[in-house]
Amino acid sequence: MNLSQEDWVAQLESDENAVILDVRTEDEFNDGYIENAVNIDINKGQAFIYDIEELDKNKNYYVYCRSGARSAKACQIMNELGFENAYNLLGGILDWEGETVNP
Repeated sequence: MNLSQEDWVAQLESDENAVILDVRTEDEFNDGYIENAVNIDINKGQAFIYDIEELDKNKNYYVYCRSGARSAKACQIMNELGFENAYNLLGGILDWEGETVNP
């Protein structure tokens, strides 16, 4: 499900079962990420699938990438794997107006 930044943030803030998932590369992640995000690189192919399958399917996943394209694909893959609640951040971190963490 695609959500605008406003809806994504509002839903995330009221969700006690939320996990923020960053599907960019490690280098992109190290350039700055949304606080508390877990990084699983979608470009790793089958390794991405293995890592996603290790996650708790009962949680709600707030997924983002650079522009929203890879995270949309990640949400689609997660839905196919049985995740019921995967929310894509439209516009990705490029359009993000909130705080980011710079490691």
